[in-house]
Amino acid sequence: MHKSFTAFANFVAGAAGKAQTFIAALVVVVIWAVSGPVFHWSDTWQLVINTGTTIVTFLMVFLIQNSQNRDAAAFQAKLDELLRALDNARDSFIGIEHRSAEEIDRLRAALEKETGQEDDDHGAARASVGRLLDRY
Repeated sequence: MHKSFTAFANFVAGAAGKAQTFIAALVVVVIWAVSGPVFHWSDTWQLVINTGTTIVTFLMVFLIQNSQNRDAAAFQAKLDELLRALDNARDSFIGIEHRSAEEIDRLRAALEKETGQEDDDHGAARASVGRLLDRY
């Protein structure tokens, strides 16, 4: 089922981002708007577009989130491989996306402080980041 959903999500996400899909949605809205006088601007006429757009939006949220989750995971895997492959990279950064937002904020602050240090203080700041990573 996962492969089928992934294939479906990829197809829909790809189709949703095309100009033809936007034009089709625009045509639907124009037809709906033009049909207003025919239906005397009734509540049912308004309900049709409201219900249709709500359903499409509700379903698209899940499909887009699925695509974004997969893209983010693939991107993280690529970054982890780059860290692993570089000789002087800190392997302890591999997998930090699984840490809490507070932990990541502290690491970012330490890294920003490290990059702002003078060359002779660089080792101390680097050690500080290392200690932060070791704690978690």
